[in-house]
Amino acid sequence: MAPGPTTYRTVAGPVVASVEERRSVFEAWLRRADDEAGARAVVEEARATHHDAGHHCSAFVLGPSGATVRSNDDGEPAGTAGAPMLEALTSAGLTDVVAVVTRWFGGTLLGTGGLARAYADAVRTAVTQARVLTRVLVEETDVRVEHVLAGRLEHDLRARGLTLSDVRYAEHVTLRVQVPVAGGPDLEALLGELTGGRAALVPGSVARTWRDA
Repeated sequence: MAPGPTTYRTVAGPVVASVEERRSVFEAWLRRADDEAGARAVVEEARATHHDAGHHCSAFVLGPSGATVRSNDDGEPAGTAGAPMLEALTSAGLTDVVAVVTRWFGGTLLGTGGLARAYADAVRTAVTQARVLTRVLVEETDVRVEHVLAGRLEHDLRARGLTLSDVRYAEHVTLRVQVPVAGGPDLEALLGELTGGRAALVPGSVARTWRDA
């Protein structure tokens, strides 16, 4: 089995953008979503917020590799809304993201081509306004060290570009250290270099998670 991705791109926060086509208004919501339930909750929020609108079309891409994709035309002609919106998200290289486009009819029929362009343009406009960030797959490990060395070790690890997600104080100090899976240093060797063997990895403490770069 091929290894999975070690980075992916998503949006940092919510974006609202709109386009107008022959007096029809298309308002796009772009949000980060961790799972399908979260994505569908954004769709329902848009529906409740803009209950006067005729359509709330949606598309989302989920998972580090973008393996989960869904789209919905919400009553528009088949293929004129959800699919173009989904294409706008995937072509931007985004995942863990949901787009909802709400349409207010302006009185002039746009045709299937016009609808597809407008829905895609609304999402693309939102994407251009979004702050895009990279998420990195990291390996978290507990490191146990004497109190007298803890402050210096914490400083040195951060100076090497590593992230500490937690620091716990007891008989010893335990640092929760995050090392990028791709291109990260050998943590055990690095601890030996920095402390002369006076800091140790805690057996059984390793776990993988994603963090914002």
